[in-house]
Amino acid sequence: MPPKKSPTLTEAELRLMEVLWQKGQATVHQVLEALPPEFSLAYNSVLTTIRILEKKGYVQHLKEGRAHIYMPLIGKQDATRFEIRNLVGRFFKNSHELLVLNILEDESISGDELKRLGQVLQQGKEKP
Repeated sequence: MPPKKSPTLTEAELRLMEVLWQKGQATVHQVLEALPPEFSLAYNSVLTTIRILEKKGYVQHLKEGRAHIYMPLIGKQDATRFEIRNLVGRFFKNSHELLVLNILEDESISGDELKRLGQVLQQGKEKP
């Protein structure tokens, strides 16, 4: 779990983490090359953001010659769950029920999404 002093990922940090989760490990240059063109950044911006991620405890590096190879310390699923717990704590007073009710009341949710949620809820009922 990431340190408490900086619990969430910014959008820029998340973009870089997506690359690292996909690749498993990468140099700054490899991360830069893997970013979609619409999120093109300068080398120094990527390096600075990766160093912030390292301070937050999301990544670590190994030195290989002159290059640093960065790899995620936190898996995507763990990071997602951490972000959801943070969201539930901040906006829904630690109530997962309130989060789900908010999602269900959202007018933009599709019929297919509601059907899938119903199936998941039904499966939960059937578990002992």
